[in-house]
Amino acid sequence: MPELTFVVHWPDGTPMSCYSPSTIVRRHLAGGSYHLKDFLERARQGFTAASERVRLVHGHPCSQAAAQLRAIEAAGKRFEALANPRVTVDPY
Repeated sequence: MPELTFVVHWPDGTPMSCYSPSTIVRRHLAGGSYHLKDFLERARQGFTAASERVRLVHGHPCSQAAAQLRAIEAAGKRFEALANPRVTVDPY
């Protein structure tokens, strides 16, 4: 199963390297700019789909995908109070 790494830039410019066990994340998070809430929802969908792909192939969900999603959600909480928080995903 092809893996994917990509970089997210939070509203304050801080980069975060992200890992997905499946390229299916690309269907949910293309390179570009997203409002924080939209980004988090797309990340949930993408990493859930990636974990499901692992489950279908290996018989168990992917703990790395779940951990990456938790890290993304925790980082996103820092910016929820901003008026228009934008998250940028580097092009693949």
